[in-house]
Amino acid sequence: MRDLLIILALLLVSGCRSEGLKPADAAKPVEVTALTVTAREVPVSYEFVAQTQSSRQVNIQARVSGFLEKRVYTEGSMVKEGQVLFLMDAKPFQVQVDQHAAALARHEAGLEVASADLARTKPLAARDALSQKDLDDANGHYLQSAAAVEEAKARLEAAKLDLSYCTIRSPVTGITGAALQQDGTYISPQNSLLTTVAVLSPIWVNFSVSENEMQAFRTLVERGQLRQPADGLFDVEVLLVDGSLFPHKGRITFAAPSYNVETGTFLLRASVNNPEGALRPNAYVRVRLTGATRPNSILVPQRAVQQGSEGHFVWVVDKEGKARPRPVEVGRWSGGEDWIVSEGLQGGDQVIVDGSMTLHAGTPVVMKPPAGTTRAGQ
Repeated sequence: MRDLLIILALLLVSGCRSEGLKPADAAKPVEVTALTVTAREVPVSYEFVAQTQSSRQVNIQARVSGFLEKRVYTEGSMVKEGQVLFLMDAKPFQVQVDQHAAALARHEAGLEVASADLARTKPLAARDALSQKDLDDANGHYLQSAAAVEEAKARLEAAKLDLSYCTIRSPVTGITGAALQQDGTYISPQNSLLTTVAVLSPIWVNFSVSENEMQAFRTLVERGQLRQPADGLFDVEVLLVDGSLFPHKGRITFAAPSYNVETGTFLLRASVNNPEGALRPNAYVRVRLTGATRPNSILVPQRAVQQGSEGHFVWVVDKEGKARPRPVEVGRWSGGEDWIVSEGLQGGDQVIVDGSMTLHAGTPVVMKPPAGTTRAGQ
């Protein structure tokens, strides 16, 4: 009886071990969304913080001393080139013009007399009726009279010029500043600044690029990983404070000859048409440089890229239909949806976009097409 019990116990233990040795059920496949990436040429843009500046800001100053008679423009308004801004009291300057005009007439009369004397003296001196000294005196008197006429003409022109300065006009088309002197003020060299006029179109947009950014850009170009625009000129787009795109594009027209030693940045300036005057000087905006491309680049949606302890990675589907993590090196954002992968992927790889939260290495997956076509899979 005892031996029978022992045999039964051994059979039970053996049965339990047999159950434990049964192969585990295969892991249930996980449903994921994946896309096949392709290498292609991708447009690249660069964004920087920038500040606007008038392309030409002119100080309007009085060029003569006198009383300011009237301001004839509206402060803060747009003015055209040649438009009158201020009037100064012109009466004293008109008097000067009249005086110099009379002086010129007097000297011209004297010149006529001297010319007649010289004309009479020459034939008489030729017949020895008058001495050489008489001829020299007549010629000298004529030359002095001619010089006096020219001097009087110059003084008259100077007086007319001063008179014209009493009407102060804008030398450019732009927006005016506040009037710094009030009507009736005596204007002298110490308070000659009257206002300013700032040109709004074109407007300058200044931005700075760090030394590291410049070096990274050059390195990519040297490696053939970045192509500059065909003409070497970037298009400059302006993004306003609300994120909207300014309707007019510009071009870079100036690059500083050296780095700023204090900030380690390189100043660039773009000129942008601003016909409606929407952009005003000293406003902060963002600029976007477009026109460069990256050849043979692979794009993946941002949500497909994950961050691990060793860096960025994506989930790919291998030939056996199983999920595998793949380390990648990511570059810049491309637009607002995709990320450029510079290393780790090649054309034809299947990248899991959605459904990767429960994945482990080797998990079998069932792929379904993306809900919408993304740029990375085009």
